[in-house]
Amino acid sequence: MSDWKKNLTDNGDGYVKTTPTNVQEANDALFHATMNLPNAAKHCGMTEREMKHIFREYLKYNPPTYDAD
Repeated sequence: MSDWKKNLTDNGDGYVKTTPTNVQEANDALFHATMNLPNAAKHCGMTEREMKHIFREYLKYNPPTYDAD
C-alpha cells in the first residue's frame, strides 16, 4: 500500500493530520498528475478549496520541469 493511502487508513480516528510532508507529497503528485484533487485534499486533511489554493501557490514558486520548445 502506498504511503498516501496508508495515511488515510492508519490514523484510527478518521482525521488526517495536515503536515508539511503530506502537503509536499500531494503537491508533487498533483503536479505530476499521479493524484487527483479530491484524493490530494483527503491525503492532507484539507478541503478541496484549501488544496486548490495551496497548489496554486506551489505552481507560482516552482518552475516547470519540461521544455516547451
